[in-house]
Amino acid sequence: MLYSQCHARSRLPFLSHIPLLGAPTCALVSFVHEAAATSLRGAALMADLVFSFIAGLLTVCVLEAARPAGTATPLTRHPTGTWLVFSLLIPAGALVWELVVVPGFLHRARATSHSRSNLNLPTAEASDNMKTTRHHVSPAAESLAIPVSIAIGYIIPSITLLIFAHHHPATTILPWLFFPVWVSLTRRLVRLAATSNKLKWNQAQDQDQDQHQTTAWQESMHLASSPRTLVGIYLLPIVCSVLAHGWLVVHVLRQADDRREMARAMTKFVIINVFFIGLTVLYWVLVEAGWRGAVLTAVASAVLGPGAGVCVGWIYREKVVVDSGRGSVTVVAVGSRRGSRESEGPSENTPLLR
Repeated sequence: MLYSQCHARSRLPFLSHIPLLGAPTCALVSFVHEAAATSLRGAALMADLVFSFIAGLLTVCVLEAARPAGTATPLTRHPTGTWLVFSLLIPAGALVWELVVVPGFLHRARATSHSRSNLNLPTAEASDNMKTTRHHVSPAAESLAIPVSIAIGYIIPSITLLIFAHHHPATTILPWLFFPVWVSLTRRLVRLAATSNKLKWNQAQDQDQDQHQTTAWQESMHLASSPRTLVGIYLLPIVCSVLAHGWLVVHVLRQADDRREMARAMTKFVIINVFFIGLTVLYWVLVEAGWRGAVLTAVASAVLGPGAGVCVGWIYREKVVVDSGRGSVTVVAVGSRRGSRESEGPSENTPLLR
């Protein structure tokens, strides 16, 4: 119906009259407008289920792209193109996640595992160093560039959309659809500025030690060994998710549903889409962090919102990797033995990929 109205030039004339791309662009902008900007209930639903959820997912994907292991596949190293397809096909975003994003990261995990198993490392210390390096962020400036790029390239346009899209749909929604480009550009600029600066900062070396090491922005850093940096990366998506989730809960409990019939149809479609994306993300966490990570992600999503759930699940995944002494991911066949110094084989708590 939206496409037919745009094709007939009766909706958003400024967009629909553009040759070839006018009608589909108008339909996409109208879809987001009807879902997020025509009612308070729709805005609350979109803020909680879409905008904050994407903030968490985007943070995780950009962070994984900054790891040395992210070079295993171009898809994981350069996620901008995939995310651009996702944003421009947002009504069918679940397909992008199920067919492209998550399979790409799982392929990276297998490739990392195979490359490590094919290397003949001379000593156990060298092996441990390799494992640790694979869980670094390189360069260390990414720890600043990632949260700044998410804030400027995605969160600010999303807030602008929620506030102004009702009266200015085209000028707020159309730039928002290209948020992967803004995130990528901002990340590159911040990283360039940080790596060209000679300032250094202190990073905690270990929780059990009081000494600190000075790490240059140009070098790599072990993210999980610096809780302050880890919190800094995930804090903004978690806060946005909690606020959006609280807004939705309060609106559902205290106010009547003010959505029109068109908005109801759009938000129902969005809820179904987000549900399948959520299932795919839970499977991803299950594979990389085990069933406890998947349960923690689901519970945190229900209590704090889906965006916070993704971040909490990924923080737990970081903890699993560090506590188990593994900096990379190794495929383990069910019922097999690891063939290392440990005597115990995998149990029911063992992640499928470790």
